[in-house]
Amino acid sequence: MEVNGAVSIPNTGNSRFLIVSHQTGGIVDLLRFVVLGNKESADKFLQYSDGGVVEHLQRADDSGRGGGGAVPDHRWIIFVSVIVRKLIAIFGKPMEWFGYILEFILNLLSLNGNFFGLFYNILHGKVVMPQRGSETFISAIGHLDGRINLYKSETLNKEIGEPDFWQKNVQLGIGHRALMDLCMMASKLAYENAKVVQNVVNIHWKMHFVDFYNCWNDFQKEMSTQVFILCDKPKDANLIVISFRGTEPFDADDWITDFDYSWYEIPKLGKVHMGFLEALGLGSRAKASTFHEQLFMNNLKFTKLENDATIAPSESSESSTTFNDSDGQSVSDQSSDSERLTDTGSKKFKLDIPERTAYYVVRSKLKRLLKEHSNAKFVVTGHSLGGALAILFPTVLVLHEEMNVMERLLGIYTYGQPRVGNRQLGRFMEAHLEHPVPKYFRVVYSNDLVPRLPYDNKTFLFKHFGICQYYNSLYIEQNVDEEPNRNYFGLRFLIPLYLNAWWELIRSLAMGHMYGSEYEECWESVLLRALGLFLPGISEHSPVDYVNSIRLGKKRSA
Repeated sequence: MEVNGAVSIPNTGNSRFLIVSHQTGGIVDLLRFVVLGNKESADKFLQYSDGGVVEHLQRADDSGRGGGGAVPDHRWIIFVSVIVRKLIAIFGKPMEWFGYILEFILNLLSLNGNFFGLFYNILHGKVVMPQRGSETFISAIGHLDGRINLYKSETLNKEIGEPDFWQKNVQLGIGHRALMDLCMMASKLAYENAKVVQNVVNIHWKMHFVDFYNCWNDFQKEMSTQVFILCDKPKDANLIVISFRGTEPFDADDWITDFDYSWYEIPKLGKVHMGFLEALGLGSRAKASTFHEQLFMNNLKFTKLENDATIAPSESSESSTTFNDSDGQSVSDQSSDSERLTDTGSKKFKLDIPERTAYYVVRSKLKRLLKEHSNAKFVVTGHSLGGALAILFPTVLVLHEEMNVMERLLGIYTYGQPRVGNRQLGRFMEAHLEHPVPKYFRVVYSNDLVPRLPYDNKTFLFKHFGICQYYNSLYIEQNVDEEPNRNYFGLRFLIPLYLNAWWELIRSLAMGHMYGSEYEECWESVLLRALGLFLPGISEHSPVDYVNSIRLGKKRSA
């Protein structure tokens, strides 16, 4: 049933889900499941809402037809997923500490003029020590690509203010290149701390920084979902940009999420990646019913709270909290106080859950900004995991029938985004994002591994949708339905993968000569290219090539 252009979803708590766990069961159990199809072993790794995991996987495919022939395939995929996630979990702490030390060393070098400058400062007792969280402390991603200036920023700022800018952008079909660059740079900037973000937006981009949020991720059980918002100007803004942070290079939990195959089915929408829903704060796999509560039952409560911040949540709800535009550990509200109190007439109550969720925090702030800036439209963007959250955010807006907000959506630009759901979800969202004009653009560079995750086959159902703007390693662009080698593990692509990794390493040494000093790659980026010789697809995920693709990309000749 259509309601104001949106599909009315039944409020049923009987949704289906599949959880693929790497934390329960050992290697022997995993081998028994892979080799023998042992049900008892499967139950240690797999949890299906209706029970009968093995039987379900044997018959399930995207169209409902029998998929028994895929049984060895799905066992192998589960084996790879569980093994990879177990290995990442084992090395999680070493990864975290290595990243912590590496970022400190990179900042120590950059603040002291690199190796020789540091040596000089040590001799003269003038060493500048990095301070994590300061406006000079740059992330590992920021050191890979130190560019902060926008592509033709003056032209973009001028064109955004023109009355026919939105119409011109629509006519371009693939989107305004300077706007795409702004979205990619915002996606890259989301990896930085709040002070760095604020400094770049206000001083270098001459735009208006709105806020930065650290939000609760129930899968990781910490405030690890980061997002910031900017406007093109503080008053009478024409453009609002929402940028979600992507996969941290040394965050094991982020990579475990990318390799996760768990899904939750939203009635009439389709199956959605469970880890990404958790990152938006829309449920917890520890209690699957919380997805239904957050996606349906709590929607009315939060809608009221957005309109009246003094309304108390229902005392009977197990996951109630209140939100306003200063929640979510923002720059303007850095308190992490679990004892926050809210006035409710003559009494006060303590929040049942102090953690704030990205979806409701951002939605609340966005609605206020759209009301404040009556001519503004908004874009949502993100790189890697951030791209997945960027497409899921408007998906849930449609689910919640926020059509007044969706009417102000200019576009969604994602870069190196993993798959977020099945074909049914794709068809549902295409109906809202492709008519009357395309609004969702998924950019993929060459052999980037992450857009090939999670696995796309008859068992796991994950499918990309929308326009894929694909760039090969020569930065030649073309629109395709799906990137080549869609599951990455194709044997016929193995040799080209390694040859391309060698080409990109050699090219990185000559980028400055080929395209100018702006494109010269730092030693950190060259080292990542060298790592790509052993793990092709990892180095291609770097923001360096996504920025280059947009700025240097040229259409494939007919």
